[in-house]
Amino acid sequence: MRLIFIPVADRPECARALQVAFNLGQKLGASLCGCHIRPHGRSEVSLQTAFSSFDNDDISWENAWKGKKTQKSAVSARALFARMAESQHYELINNPRVAPGAVWQEKSGSPEKLLSITGPVADLIIVSRPPKKDGKIATLFMQAALLNTGRPVLMLPQSGVLEVGKRISIAWNQSTEAAQAVAAAMPLLQLAEQVTIITSGSENELGPKASQLATYLRFWGVKTERVRTRDGDDAKALIKAHKAAKSDLLVMGAYSRSRLRQRIFGGVTEFMLSRADIPVLMLHT
Repeated sequence: MRLIFIPVADRPECARALQVAFNLGQKLGASLCGCHIRPHGRSEVSLQTAFSSFDNDDISWENAWKGKKTQKSAVSARALFARMAESQHYELINNPRVAPGAVWQEKSGSPEKLLSITGPVADLIIVSRPPKKDGKIATLFMQAALLNTGRPVLMLPQSGVLEVGKRISIAWNQSTEAAQAVAAAMPLLQLAEQVTIITSGSENELGPKASQLATYLRFWGVKTERVRTRDGDDAKALIKAHKAAKSDLLVMGAYSRSRLRQRIFGGVTEFMLSRADIPVLMLHT
């Protein structure tokens, strides 16, 4: 991984996400691109207000910003990014280079359109999981990152997490989606102190079994442990096994029931997006 992309606003959860991003960047030798996204036009509204006061399930990006005012602008977002970069000994740069650096961008438009442009040319995208209340716009960012980029997306809890990747769990169900997520996370898996493969019930699906995944990972120098959960509530069993392994990151594929954007995610994926308070790295292709 050489480039990590992260939307930036001057908010506490974003400061924590930047801490995680710069920590990962140091481990991977990767540059960071921080981007402040705001609506088109002369509106002074910034991402500072994007995470609050919305209760319409069908809210659009444009309607969400209508009439909104902001107390902090792209200036404060850039200042936060610069402070975090300096604290992690990252130099602010304007042009690409092999050595790690920190790039700042400001763009106007919707998350869906802008992440369709910027996301596919990054190796990892980091976003904060939407808060339980008033998180409609944050949900737009998270869904845009997952659906419009084809890149791995690291979703972080609103609070409590400053570092990930020491102890990683893999949610394995023999699917192509899970295999793609593992491949995308390989740079992190190679650096992890512990990797745990979590399966649920019998492995009767068409696809590699956990033992075959473990063999494959050994070719990459990754040693693994195996945990089997019982049949039942797959999502809760997965979370329980993840915490029992003392993992700080869960890697899994993203699975959809339909192409309708409002209802695209279902089952375990939906639980991980909306209810699981742990760092999750997902890939949806």
